[in-house]
Amino acid sequence: MKRILIAGIGNIFFGDDAFGCEVISELSHRDLPAEVCINDFGIRSYDLACALTKEYEAVILVDAAPRGQPPGTVYLIEPDRDQLQQLAPATPDGHSLDPASALQLARSFGGCTGRLFLVGCEPAVLQTDDGAMGLSAPVREAIPRAIDLIESLLENFVLTTNDNLVSA
Repeated sequence: MKRILIAGIGNIFFGDDAFGCEVISELSHRDLPAEVCINDFGIRSYDLACALTKEYEAVILVDAAPRGQPPGTVYLIEPDRDQLQQLAPATPDGHSLDPASALQLARSFGGCTGRLFLVGCEPAVLQTDDGAMGLSAPVREAIPRAIDLIESLLENFVLTTNDNLVSA
């Protein structure tokens, strides 16, 4: 059974919002442990919510995360699940995926019990008037830093003799 989920989030048509998708694309070429499942969810909230109902020891969401820092800044956040449940539900949008709403939906399904992390990147451009695709230079340059951060998170989860993953 896959024990860690790495979930890319983003809309490839909205500039730097594609950060999570691009990181997942790069990770798909890496040799990852068999216990790791990677998936580019794009803007599919329901699919992510369903995936979160599986019994993962950890879920790593990868997404553009505007927090007011310089573009390309990479963040590691461990969200407080109780605070996520107190947020007002977001209006569904067919062009984006709100991770908090997907987590709320997964919880209503009875899932998402493992540790939760967000590897985020400060975007420069989330949407353009002309619909230009592709990441800005600072966000593209942040991909290797995000992958290093994800790989360090994976290294912090070790297999015990009974094949359960525990935090090191």
